[in-house]
Amino acid sequence: MVPSPLNRNRFSGLFCMEGMMKRLILGILLCFSVCTGAFAESSVWKAQKRGSTIYLGGTCHILRESDYPLPTEFEKAYNASDLLVFETDIAGLLEPAVQQKLLAKALYTDGSTLDKHLSSPVYGELSAFCQADGIPLQALSRFKPSMVMVTLTVLELKKKGATEQGVDQYFYGQAVKDKKPVEGLEIVDEQIEFLTTMADGNEDDFVRHSLSDMKTMEGQLGSLADAWRTGDVKKLDELMVADIKSRQPKLYKKLITDRNLNWLPLIDAYGKTPKTEFILVGVGHLVGPDGIIEALKKKGYKVEKL
Repeated sequence: MVPSPLNRNRFSGLFCMEGMMKRLILGILLCFSVCTGAFAESSVWKAQKRGSTIYLGGTCHILRESDYPLPTEFEKAYNASDLLVFETDIAGLLEPAVQQKLLAKALYTDGSTLDKHLSSPVYGELSAFCQADGIPLQALSRFKPSMVMVTLTVLELKKKGATEQGVDQYFYGQAVKDKKPVEGLEIVDEQIEFLTTMADGNEDDFVRHSLSDMKTMEGQLGSLADAWRTGDVKKLDELMVADIKSRQPKLYKKLITDRNLNWLPLIDAYGKTPKTEFILVGVGHLVGPDGIIEALKKKGYKVEKL
């Protein structure tokens, strides 16, 4: 049986945050704000080509209850769509077998422990952070740095009122209720691989940057949230995409550009159907020079922001 350092049910919520390295750990969660200008733009785009229409919504994977209702543009795109497309199979993420597989891959299987994969100074920083927060680091000792830092980040966000239902889960629930079909751009196994290996070979930097982001989390949440809600592409690129690209280029390639390239043919195929699709992915995948919006424009799509 796979040991669980914290409440096992929490990992289903962690796993739904696969988009998580747009600003290392913090930027992916860019979700806290209740202010929305009446005439503001949004993080929803409409792309058209050959008489076909697709909507693309930049999502936050975790929100507070006070962040609802969502910007009206998301509801407009949902109501206009025949099919919802998420990053992965959300229903599959909730299956016990999938959660067990995630936990198994998140563990070191060679008998080693977390402290053996971090330098003494970095492990000391992590230990001090956990001690100050009342978290028993020893309970996480068999887990890889990626899962440890995701767990700690979610715990920090929960202290600030976060729930585990973000934009993706909200619309998945709506689709189930309305019996609207859903699909995914990636299979669950790909999600597990991304989440459990994203710190491999770069453990020290991953932990150090994640700790740094968590220590300044509260001060940055507002600007990230405002940029998301108003669709401020320049600000989102600056805070999320450009940051990880400069600090962790290998991770940026693995989690952003490579996946965008894999998704683009699938999204283009949706753009050739008579149906209208609403594609919901982490907003960091949409903005920036390597983002999906720019790629679609280069492929001849007429793209406008709602």
